Order: sequence, then C-alpha cells, then structure tokens
Amino acid sequence: MNSDHPEPHPDQPSPDENPALRARIPDHVAGGSFSTGAIVMTGPTEFIIDFLQTVGRPHRVAARVVLPHPVMPQFVEALQTNLDIYRSRFGEPSSPSANPDPEQRRPSPQELYDDLKLPDETLSGAYATGVMIGHGATEFGLDFLTNFFPQSAVSARVYLSAGQVPRLLDSLKGAIRQLQERRNPPPEQLDEEATGGPDEPPEGEQ
Repeated sequence: MNSDHPEPHPDQPSPDENPALRARIPDHVAGGSFSTGAIVMTGPTEFIIDFLQTVGRPHRVAARVVLPHPVMPQFVEALQTNLDIYRSRFGEPSSPSANPDPEQRRPSPQELYDDLKLPDETLSGAYATGVMIGHGATEFGLDFLTNFFPQSAVSARVYLSAGQVPRLLDSLKGAIRQLQERRNPPPEQLDEEATGGPDEPPEGEQ
C-alpha cells in the first residue's frame, strides 16, 4: 500500500501519552483486508460495518467491524478530517463507477446478503472502541482498535481506495441519522406506532 505515515496534529498527544498509537497488531490482522464497498447497519446498541470484496465471485464480507453507538460519530469526524487533508494534498479522489442504471431498484439487505459469502470466522465481527486512519495518494488504511488494559490492540485492519471514502462517509452519516430518528421519531411516526402502523423495513446502507 502506498501510504504516508500520519503526521501528528499539534493538538494530538504524543505516542507516549496515547496508548492507541502503541497498539499491538496481532498476526492474524496484520495483513489487513481490501474492501471495495461497505454495508452499514444499525443495531440496538452498536453499528455493524461489513466491508465487502466484490471483485470476482463469490462476493464476500471481507471484514465485519462492530462499533458502539458513541464511537461512530468520532469515527465519522476522524474520517472526514482525513478526507479533507487528502483533498488538500491530492485533490478530489476518483469516484468508483456509478450504477449504469440509476433507476434500478435498490436491493434489500436480505437480497444483498443472499448474494454474499459470510465466512464463519467473520460472523461475530471485530469489536472496536477507536480507529486510527492513514492515507496515501491512492488508498486509505483503517486500523480499528480496542483500548483495553493493559494493551491497546488492532482488532481489524481494512484498506480501501480513496474513491470509496466519500461513499463510505455518506453511509456512516446515514446510519447515525437512522439512530437519531429512532430515538427521536417525528410526531406523525409516533401516531402511526400508536395506531399499529406498518413495521419498519430492515435497515442498511451501502
């Protein structure tokens, strides 16, 4: 991967003050997984991000990351900051090819997963309470972390092309909006629920 070492921000703590910067990288995650897309789902207490590999068949979930609700806004802010830095250095990233038929019906989450291979070792996902982000001219690297005593560790490592990042950011922000709407439904939705309105469809962002 073409990647620059992240430059420390003046307000960021030194490596000695921030244990995340000295996180252990287990052998089984050191190689990382390359992602060509993502599905973001909102659970009762956490967000689930499935990073996909859709080059060749079968399409598969390359990595599943589980983030507690309070961590997601921090991840979005950090990713947005890194994208802004990328744009200032390299310009706008090249966007992936758009859907040739924009009016085509978007598949449901169930239809998406019917077409995906989800390996047994990926089912439970990798829990994370933080993330470190780096980028080069063409790729971003995401190191998802657990900050548990006595040693922070990388629980999942994901690489994706720079062009995928704006789309991922939109999906992450959409998931946060979904959670906010669940917690603070508009008045008309409260009336619908009180009168036994239709069930909410499965949620997912791609």
